[in-house]
Amino acid sequence: MTLQRAAGGVLAGFEPRLGTRDPAWLNDARVDALHWVGEHGFPTHKNEDWKYTGLAPLLAVPFAAATVASGGRVTAELIDAAAVDLGGLRLVFINGHYSAQFSRLTGLPAGAVVTTLAAVLAAGPDRLEPFFAHTPGARHAFAAFNDALAEDGAFIHLTAGAIVDEPIQLVFFSDAGGVPLISSPRSVLIADPGSRATIVETYAGIEADVYCTNAVTEVVLAEDAQIEHYKVQNEPVTAFHVALLSVRQGRGSRFSSRSIMLGGAIARHEVRVVLDGVGAEVSLDGIYLPRGDQLHDNTIFVDHAATDCTSHQLYKGVLDGRSHGVFNGHIMVRHGADGTDANQKNKNLLLSDRAEVDTRPRLEIYTDDVKCTHGAAVGQMDDEALMYLRARAIPLEEARGLLIYAFVHEMVDRIDLLPLRAQLERVVAGRFGNDAHLVAS
Repeated sequence: MTLQRAAGGVLAGFEPRLGTRDPAWLNDARVDALHWVGEHGFPTHKNEDWKYTGLAPLLAVPFAAATVASGGRVTAELIDAAAVDLGGLRLVFINGHYSAQFSRLTGLPAGAVVTTLAAVLAAGPDRLEPFFAHTPGARHAFAAFNDALAEDGAFIHLTAGAIVDEPIQLVFFSDAGGVPLISSPRSVLIADPGSRATIVETYAGIEADVYCTNAVTEVVLAEDAQIEHYKVQNEPVTAFHVALLSVRQGRGSRFSSRSIMLGGAIARHEVRVVLDGVGAEVSLDGIYLPRGDQLHDNTIFVDHAATDCTSHQLYKGVLDGRSHGVFNGHIMVRHGADGTDANQKNKNLLLSDRAEVDTRPRLEIYTDDVKCTHGAAVGQMDDEALMYLRARAIPLEEARGLLIYAFVHEMVDRIDLLPLRAQLERVVAGRFGNDAHLVAS
């Protein structure tokens, strides 16, 4: 059954995940979510936050819900190739379900709990009620669809003062096995006062497989908690990726997220942040590199709901072929959120006359004592700079590669994890030129 038919009310192909041992509130939330999708349907161009992203190719695929039994072709070599080894803990999920075979859970410090959503649902599901208690569709239909179908994902709880020095790596790998699948991983991170950790999410799959990853990651930071978050999306170009990162921050908390978007036929990375405590800070950076017929959508909403909060956004795109990029940024400063410091930038480099980008940074401000800026830029390769390099006997492709790297190096330099930074450098070199000078020493 296609998602389009399901959205029209024919829901027999997508039953909510109802557990006989699950509490009534959870089963009710799943049923309500799926009914909401059936009644309201999936977003169209008429939805303001989806006006630049056509979903017809995704909605037309006859997906089946992924099961734990899927994933027979996955090997350790495939996982290692998809996700650089960062040391520390690694949780691997195949088609949205935990795989102990490929995971590594050793060296966890006291005060930190790293487990799976399925384990929490089995042992004490009531602690998850706040994450399923929102009105179905309050965010959008894909998030509601995740509410209905999610069975597993990562669950991380950092107790007060807990510090995890090594990154916690979450790898979501898909193996459709010839049948179009939709997986619905759901991850929850709770950071109690004064805790600190680095989280790295990687999404990948087997080349040429047709599938959809519909992921939701929810993060709650208490007072003075610090979370550094990275996301690498490198799905095959035959796959689809829709993801929501939802963050709520308490007083004095610090959250940073750096997104690297590479794969997917249609890929959407949505971030929603509520700065709910005085003095909270968030930094959101992203780089997207679509080519061919790829569409990469970055939709960002930052809600300044408390005083003296700070938000910074910088997203850069390099687009080639007939690709399409979207940056849809929205900052809201609510009444009474005095002392807000917010800035938002989006810059794009078009390598082809057929590439297209829609950029829409915007501010919505309801108080006076603020410092807010936003801007966007779209341009092509600098012909004079290219001619300068060519005049010094640098071949055309290498010259283009150097200029592209000069454009993206600001984003590369913001990646503190050296193995991850090296991975991005290799990707940029491989996509836009093979010259060794592109890889920084």
